[in-house]
Amino acid sequence: MRDLRALPKGHLHLHFELGMRPSTLADLAARNGVPTPPTTGFSEFGGFGEVIGGILPMFREVADFERLVDEVVEDAAREGVAYLEPSFYPYPYLEIFGTAEAAWDTVLARSAEAAERHGVTVRWMAAVDRVFDTPEQGVEVAKLAVRYRDAGIVALGLHNDENGYPPEPFADAFRYAKDAGLLSTPHAGELDGPASVRGAVDVLLADRLQHGIRAIEEPALVELLAERGTTLDVCPTSNLQLSVVPSLAEHPLPDLLAAGVRCSINADDPLLFGPSILREYELCREVFGLSDELLATCARSSITGGAAPAEVQAAALAGIDAWLATPPA
Repeated sequence: MRDLRALPKGHLHLHFELGMRPSTLADLAARNGVPTPPTTGFSEFGGFGEVIGGILPMFREVADFERLVDEVVEDAAREGVAYLEPSFYPYPYLEIFGTAEAAWDTVLARSAEAAERHGVTVRWMAAVDRVFDTPEQGVEVAKLAVRYRDAGIVALGLHNDENGYPPEPFADAFRYAKDAGLLSTPHAGELDGPASVRGAVDVLLADRLQHGIRAIEEPALVELLAERGTTLDVCPTSNLQLSVVPSLAEHPLPDLLAAGVRCSINADDPLLFGPSILREYELCREVFGLSDELLATCARSSITGGAAPAEVQAAALAGIDAWLATPPA
């Protein structure tokens, strides 16, 4: 078998803080004089949110975010990631930074340094929180993201619980972002079904969908995604642990690929779900039986679906072709 670590890949669905190493979480908790928060014990989104609520307060200093940027980029490089596009929602940390602008200044500057040091191209997704942000606040998030477009923010996401919080109310925010050249990359088709996918594609004009796998419930929608070339940023272990699918064996990724839908493979929140992006690729080989050709197809989608500069995309795609041309061990 070919070494999946050597396969150039993009990581397009990674929530920044939850890409933390378990050892870093333990360090932060020890410094704060509290027990290390649990990272397991959930089987659905409500319990998942409670676990996250115990982790985020561990960040108390600007230096914590700088450390996390360094480690996330280093881990990506070690796993064969050529292009990294983490998402970040800075608003819970205003007491630390003072402003959202200061938070972005910190992570963007630090990621530029780490990217050069580790040889990984890093860009960022600014997040709108569909539960806590009003549509008007979503527009403000989009405006701030556009202000940082040339500094490294390339996409606008839409996070949190899809149930009861459809994408359509945030149309103005995503229209503003798209008109300014950012990618539209909302969550859809994870906790809610095909209607959320249609709303994200038709109203938010999604370039990519974070998850999107429940499009499989509506064959005509699968055809639409394939026709439009919309990339689904698929996270198999996340879908299993949040009970979106009953088992990995029943995950729709192979069927989506067979239908011609572009799919990237991602880790989502490795601190909580366990597997890194490299392990997710390995699981797709082991559980789904994906051939190296199909894994390379997913890797190509992870490169072309992001906003890496043209020369970075060209080099990564050439590396994927070279990986396939190498005889398997």
